[in-house]
Parts: sequence; structure tokens; C-alpha cells
Amino acid sequence: MQRLLLVVIITLFSSLNIYAQAPKKPNTSEIYEAIKKLNFLGSVLYVAAHPDDENTRLISYMSNQVKARTAYLSLTRGDGGQNLIGPEIGELLGVIRTQELLTARQIDGGEQLFTRANDFGYSKHPDETLEIWNKEEVLSDVVLAIRQFQPDIIINRFDHRSPGSTHGHHTSSAMLSIEAFDISNNKSAYPNQLKTTSLWQPKRLFFNTSWWFYGSQEKFEKADKSSLLELDLGVFYPLNGLSNNEIAALSRSQHKSQGFGNTGTRGSEMEYIELVKGQMPKDESNLFEGIDTTWNRVKGGEAIGQIMQQVEANYDFTNPSTSIPKLVEAYQLIKNLENTHWRTYKTKEIKNIIYACAGLYLEATSATSQATPGETVKLNIETINRSTYPIKLETISCNNTTITKQLALTENNGFDFHEILEIPRNQKPTTPYWLTEKGTLGMYQVSEDSLRGKPETPRVFKVSFKLIFDKTPITFTKPVIYKTNDPVKGEVYKPFEIIPEASVKISEKVIIFENSQAKDIPVIVKAGRDKLQGTLSLNYPKEWNVSPEKQEVQIANNGEENTFVFRVTPPENQHEGLLIPVMTVNGKNYSKELIEIDYDHIPYQTVLLPSETKIVRLDIQKKGENIGYIVGAGDVVPESLQQIGYKVTLLKPEDINPETLSRFDAVVVGIRAYNTLETLKFKQQQLFDFVSNGGNMIVQYNTNHQLKVDALAPYKLELSKDRVTDEHSEVKFLEPKHPLLNSPNKITQEDFKGWTQERGLYFPDKWSKEFTFILSMHDKGESAKKGSLLVAKYGKGYYIYTGLSFFREFPAGVPGAYRLFANMLSIGKEDILLGEKK
Repeated sequence: MQRLLLVVIITLFSSLNIYAQAPKKPNTSEIYEAIKKLNFLGSVLYVAAHPDDENTRLISYMSNQVKARTAYLSLTRGDGGQNLIGPEIGELLGVIRTQELLTARQIDGGEQLFTRANDFGYSKHPDETLEIWNKEEVLSDVVLAIRQFQPDIIINRFDHRSPGSTHGHHTSSAMLSIEAFDISNNKSAYPNQLKTTSLWQPKRLFFNTSWWFYGSQEKFEKADKSSLLELDLGVFYPLNGLSNNEIAALSRSQHKSQGFGNTGTRGSEMEYIELVKGQMPKDESNLFEGIDTTWNRVKGGEAIGQIMQQVEANYDFTNPSTSIPKLVEAYQLIKNLENTHWRTYKTKEIKNIIYACAGLYLEATSATSQATPGETVKLNIETINRSTYPIKLETISCNNTTITKQLALTENNGFDFHEILEIPRNQKPTTPYWLTEKGTLGMYQVSEDSLRGKPETPRVFKVSFKLIFDKTPITFTKPVIYKTNDPVKGEVYKPFEIIPEASVKISEKVIIFENSQAKDIPVIVKAGRDKLQGTLSLNYPKEWNVSPEKQEVQIANNGEENTFVFRVTPPENQHEGLLIPVMTVNGKNYSKELIEIDYDHIPYQTVLLPSETKIVRLDIQKKGENIGYIVGAGDVVPESLQQIGYKVTLLKPEDINPETLSRFDAVVVGIRAYNTLETLKFKQQQLFDFVSNGGNMIVQYNTNHQLKVDALAPYKLELSKDRVTDEHSEVKFLEPKHPLLNSPNKITQEDFKGWTQERGLYFPDKWSKEFTFILSMHDKGESAKKGSLLVAKYGKGYYIYTGLSFFREFPAGVPGAYRLFANMLSIGKEDILLGEKK
């Protein structure tokens, strides 16, 4: 077979496909629905703050029933949430939740957009949110989304009129949407955007209300709904055998990291929206009333509409290829439309329909899933026409390099071509574009304007197939992907990724030195190519010592990892800093870690982040030694306790019995364990007995929602939604002489400096007299919250409930959090210092 060296020049591939999933192969019913959607020229933009805020029922209804182009604008990527499926938090969780949204949109038929706003954690008021986000920048992104997407209708998930009553991010999303509605058609607003986009004025803006905003279902049923539009979203789609609500449930269930698995329902279900801007439609069942959504909307569209009406009316479900001649005729007219917006979008739509009607399969797969700059990769290119319609393959090209084929693609006769792809030496590695620059607490830094709003980094490497349909050329472009066969899963697709020739990491992101003794720190170097050679060194604070200064590295095989050990000696006094591994290859330094995210429900992801480990010389003492840890929703508290010298055993509910518990000085219950572990309630009395016999029990935060246990504590204790979101808020010591603040570590105000994201969440607000409340704190303008740390003597031991966010502070290496937690574990214990009896 003919071979060609394809030298690839860097360009951006703008397709928004989910690259790690198998290509879509629409059936005849799906093709028909796509034809109907092609004939609807109207769009809806749904706006909210986070992944999982979106109403998938309404998005699915607009896309699948109304046939409108529908998108969800999530202002953030959800970095500040919790992760119920793995250890990733922060920006890595944001990567997961981004992909969960994209997977959800593939199911409900919507598209996905973002701004540069970062989910910095819970915010009580939009004033705080918009200050941290940088209101003007986020507003500019919302305006950009409106100008690019050109929605006729905007639907807000949240109410702009209720600041302070819910999450500040939620209210801010609605406030920004309304302001953007008013200025997106104003040429003086963000005029630089008009170089690449145009002014746009949406016709209507709605608020998607529900009983939740009224406080209860009962109050909502009694409320005056005369100003609301009522939509029945429970429609049934016979061609795919699912109700709208079943599709929506499948979509919402993709938010697996948040535990949002959803069961589909059938039958009528009413949804309510309230007009906020624009004119109320006279026909309340038609949100697009008064808006021309036919082909007559655009100049030159009437002829297209007539052709497409024939296609829709004469569609042959047993042989979709009979529609190709008329579709090609319509395609020629669409690509010549003056309206660039609808020309671009409808050209993409009709090309997909033609592709599906012809049963075309065009694919470019690489021999490896990863490559490094300067490397060559083997490609296998497959082409097949599975219809009777005559198609000719004229050329195959990879960016600026083209090979002429001039082959007739006859029915069901495929062709395979084997080519070579050369990766440029200056090629940037694959990674989420919003994480390549250092941002702020509230904003991602994205210098390249063309990337703003995109859900993910556009793919660089692509192969284009120029086909001829009865003298009409149509080019289809496909990303280079990796495909393999798994013995269990069968055919598995992964994205084709560019990685650096070397990456480095220290597995522990925080290393605690509880005394002045040196520790051996392993550094892992991963080779991105064969025969990697270089030197490895560490950057470290001048107060610390590291030996050796550098080590020679030789790794034979691509993908192989080698570990190199450095001895790190801390200073005598408390100190903290960063340890940064640096691999030098031919004069070029590599100091980033290659992180792989691999879950079945989302595409495989590679993320490059600066490889940094916080090192902390901690002035800490402790009592007790053996800790049992009941794992809840997932955190790194067990590993953090091991860092300061505790022996930690992970426990499942079935492991809990009197004999097992007798081995521990204390048992710690992980975050949200009482929300996620159904059987833990059957072990509660045994845990209380453990406390009564002299053990300590520390319970970290849970929520009242879906609480699996009746008695959270041996005494009365009721949870609330109280939280303190300002990590810098003043902390008052209500019981300054209490052992929790004095033994074995003297806790001072210094111990509450450097906290991250928040002080704590879901504090109790009611408790019995047996509890002592230790601390008081509050956000600006609020009353004092005294439930962050409660302790009660029970029998011979102590029960402690805390909503303080240790699960966030430990990964950030906050010294005071470790010292306070050591006191909590040590309370009432015999005098043991650093594991040795005095």
C-alpha cells in the first residue's frame, strides 16, 4: 500500500466530539430526527453555575421535542465540589466534571459551554462571588457565549432576585445572565469581541422556577402561577422508545463524581418557567412564538426549506441513502448562505446527516495512544461506503499534506491505508487549556482568546477525507484517535495524546516532618520515549538540605518509570516550603507531573500540572498510636495522619466489631460516611460502646440530607446548614483552657492561619448539655457559629463532632490543622509522646 510522510503543522481542530468514545453510528430513526432538527432554526441557552446545576429534563425537551439547538452554559467546572468516585479534588475534579457534562450532553442532545470562572467553594452572597470571580471578566465571557451561540431564548436555572438566600455562585449566574442579555447587542460592550463575533439580542429570558424556590411542594402548589408558563416535559419519543424524563435521567446520571445517579420516570411531568425579559409568548405552549424558526428566517433559505420538506416527507426508513441526492442539493445551498452563523452550524448538521445516510465510516487510528514531540507514529486509515449511492474518495489530507486517491467507494467495499504521522518538535503536550497558566482563586487564566468558552482543548491532529457526491465535493474531518481491543470490554477508544519526553512526580503532595529527622523522598521519573537520559535534581528552600544534589537518569523504554531517592533534612524549627523535582534532558528542564484520569463513564484524560510537593517541618506532639478510619465519601485524611506518625487502619462497616475496635486508641469517621454507608447505622452502638470503654471517636462532617443513621452521637446532636466560607474569618476560643486547645499542642491563633477555601461546613446547631463547644466563628455580617468543634465525655472516652474542613486543610499542608487534629486524637490518653511512653 502507498505510504506518505505526513508532516503536521500545528492547527487547532475545533470539533467538540468526545474523542475517547466510539464514533456515533446513528440508526435510521436517529437520522430522521436529525433531519427534523435540521429544519428548525432556533436556539436555547440554559445558564447556571456548576456542573449538575442544569435541568436535564428541560435541555432534553428543548433539543429532542422542540428540536432547538440547545446549550448549557456552566459558569464553572465544579472544582470546589467533593468527589465520590476517587481521590481527585480541585482542578482534577474540574476535569472530571467537565467530561461528565460533555457525556451528559451527548445523551440529552445539548451542547456544552463554559466561562473562565473557577468554583472556589461555597459562597454565601453574590457580592463575595463576583469580587472573587472578577465580575467584568466573567460577564464578558457570558456576553461572548451569547454572541457566539446566538440564542433566541435564555433560561436561567436560578433566581437573580434572591441574593444571600442560596449559593452565591447560583445567584451570580442569574445576575450575570440578565446583565449580559441587556448588553450583548451593545457595540460599546466588550468591543474587542466583535473582531471575531457579532452583536446579538436574545428575544426572551426566563427563570426556570420550581417548588424548591418556594420552600416546599405544598407552598408551590398553593402559589399563584398566573405569571408562569407551564410545560409538560413527560413526552414519549416512540422512535427511540424512551420518555423525555428517561433520557434526562440517563444524562443526569453521568454526574457520578457527585453521586447523582437518577432513575427515569414515565408519564406527564410539569415544568415551570417565569418570563423575566422580553415579551410573553401569546401561545404559552410555544416559547418560540413570534420567532421565525423555519428556513425562511435566513436570506436564501426558502429554497432550502422546500428541499428539506421533501426530504422529511419522503424519508425511507429502510434505505436512508435515497435522501442523499436532495440532501446534497440542500448542502450546496446552505454552504452559500450569507448568514455566517446559520451557515456554519447547518453545514455541520447536514454533513453529519449525509454521512449517516451513506453509512460512511471514516477513521484514522494511531498505533499508540501517546507520542512525544519529534516522534513518528503509524496511522491506519479506514474508509467504507455502506450504501448503494456512488461516492468517490478524491483525497486524504493531514493538515497541509495531501495524497490523491481517486477511488470509487462502491457499496460495502472498504479500503485501508497505512501512513506515517510526524509530530513536530515544538508540539505542545495535550492538557486542559485552562490549566496551562496560573490563575487566581476565582478565575482561570486563558490568554488565547479563541479558546475561551470551549469545553475542552481542541484536538490538533486530524485527517480530512475529500469525497465526491455526484460532482459535489464534501470534506469530512476526523481526529486521529487510538483504538485497541480489550479482552473484557472489546473495542476501546482513547484519545491520541501528546506527552513530554519526561515527566516527574513526588507521590505525596504534602510531606510532614514531625521532628528534625531526615526522610528519604522518592521521586518518580516517567519516560515518554525510549532511551531517555538526563539528570534529576530538586529545587528546595534554603533552610532545608537535600542530598545528593543530582542523580543521573537512564530509562530504556517508553512508558517506563524509575524511582530515585533523595534524603531531605528539615530545619530545627517549624517551617514550610516547596520541593520541586526537575529532570534535565539535553539542556531542557521538565518539572511537570503527567496525571492520568481513567474512569469508564468519561473519556480518558491526561493532565500536566506543575510537580510540587509542600514540605512542612511541624512542631507537633501527639498521644496514642493506632487509629481506625472509616472511609466515607473519599478524602486523604488517613494518609495525612500517617504522615505525622499514626498507624492507620482503614475500616469498612463489616469490619467493625468489639474485638477489632479494641485495637485502636481512636476511630475517625470519614466525611459524609453517614450519608454514603447504608450499613454503618447497624454498627453505631458498637462505636458508642468503644467510646464508653475509653476510646475516642471523631466524626467529620455529614449533611442532614440522606442521613443513614438515626443517632449521630450518643447524645442529642442535630445538623444544620451552618457553614463559614471565609477561610480567614476570626476564630474565637470559647474554652481556652480545654484540653483540645492545650494538650499535647498549645493551639493559638497562628494555627488558624493559612487555611484554604473555608473554615468548615454543615455545623450542628442544636446539641445536648453534655457537649462542650470549643470554638466560635462566623462569616461577615452573620451571627456566631459555635458548632464547628463539639466534644462530650461518654463513659471513659470522648466523642467529638467537627465540621471543620480538615479534609481540605490536610492536602494543603496547613500546620495548625494537623496540630489541632492531633489534640483531638490525644484527648484523655495516657501520656505518650511521639509514640513512646514517657
